[in-house]
Amino acid sequence: MSVKSYIESNKERFLEELFSLIRIPSISAKQEHKPDMQACAQRWTELLLSSGADKAVVMPTEGNPVVYGEKMISPDAKTVLVYAHYDVMPAEPLDLWKSQPFEPEIRDGRIWARGADDDKGQSMMQVKGFEAALKLDLLKCNVKFIFEGEEEIGSPSLETFCREHKDLLKADVILVSDTSMVSAETPSLTTGLRGLAYWEIEVTGPNRDLHSGHFGGAVANPINVLCKLMADIIDADGRITIPGFYDDVEEVSPAEREMIAQIPFDEAKYKAAIGVDALFGEKGYSTLERNSCRPSFDICGIWGGYTEEGSKTVLPSKAYAKVSCRLVPHQDHSKISKMFEDYMNQVAPASVKVKVTPKHGGQGYVCPIDLPAYQAAEKACAVAFGKKPLAVRRGGSIPIISTFEQVLGIKTVLMGFGLEQNAIHSPNESCTLDFFYKGIESVAEFYKEYK
Repeated sequence: MSVKSYIESNKERFLEELFSLIRIPSISAKQEHKPDMQACAQRWTELLLSSGADKAVVMPTEGNPVVYGEKMISPDAKTVLVYAHYDVMPAEPLDLWKSQPFEPEIRDGRIWARGADDDKGQSMMQVKGFEAALKLDLLKCNVKFIFEGEEEIGSPSLETFCREHKDLLKADVILVSDTSMVSAETPSLTTGLRGLAYWEIEVTGPNRDLHSGHFGGAVANPINVLCKLMADIIDADGRITIPGFYDDVEEVSPAEREMIAQIPFDEAKYKAAIGVDALFGEKGYSTLERNSCRPSFDICGIWGGYTEEGSKTVLPSKAYAKVSCRLVPHQDHSKISKMFEDYMNQVAPASVKVKVTPKHGGQGYVCPIDLPAYQAAEKACAVAFGKKPLAVRRGGSIPIISTFEQVLGIKTVLMGFGLEQNAIHSPNESCTLDFFYKGIESVAEFYKEYK
């Protein structure tokens, strides 16, 4: 039986197994979902065992549990460590969903649900690809699985877990499906990720909310101050103004810039897809360079004062923001975090007090394209998608990938099957059925190639 035939014979079961995971609202950002984290981890052990793993267990960490599984073919064979995460982003705002986020629906050739792509859908592609390879006697290497429940909150417990279980996690390469492809027509493999630094900012003015008529114009408004502080970080040319910020930024070589220029990209379609009339970014770089191999700064949320129905003439005591930087290789997230904190304290006016709290971060990552596992993934995707995938850097961050390299000494191949239109982290997240099955096929073909 061929890989395609095996998938066709089992595709409805594959969907039902995926749906059983999606229906568990494993939201790591909310404490009330702690029981769901445990339930989702337990469900994964059942699915790993039924897919052919010899062993699958839930292992404790300081936070949410880790799922570990393995299929050992031979002590002399190479070993692949498959990493994924079972936690998902919160579904809010719920009123923007066209269907219930944790009750998956199939319509228009897509699976609609929170986690359909990120990362339950892509994790299932890995597990079902493994199952197909095992059933069809294509699997010639050992496979280990490590599924965590804290990726969406920065993986705070996983580094310690890796250090404590280095022997258990020994492998030749790590395989991850948590990234995206250029487009449905242009398959690609991710060769680089940006790093991340994230902070929460609190700006305090007067010791209580004040009447804006009695005090407006005489007392600094913390929201006004915060908005100006944030706006001043990006200049008119799209450059980040923090002194020293670009000191360690790796300049992309002319050869790689030429490779990026060859990636099919329709700017008009890109703008139309996200509903904007114009783009903005760092002067001197293309859109695809700006969102993959150049750093960025974004306000992720900002609040303060009165925001309920009606009006309330108040000069608030406090204002808050959550902000992040995407970083490029050689930018150390801890160094940038301290740099940002110092800068905020330096530029804040005497009329307010500023408190910067670092939240989480991680380093960038680059995968060599001459890695045997990368080449196996390249051949596998070519079989499933009908053409050789491009090697591209992506703008997202998976901080644990660089930690794996530092702690376990293992390189990672990023074999992801997401698409921009899948709207991960947003309402109406989805995954095309076509890509779900092609992803499974690609993983099975990878095991056929990797020996």
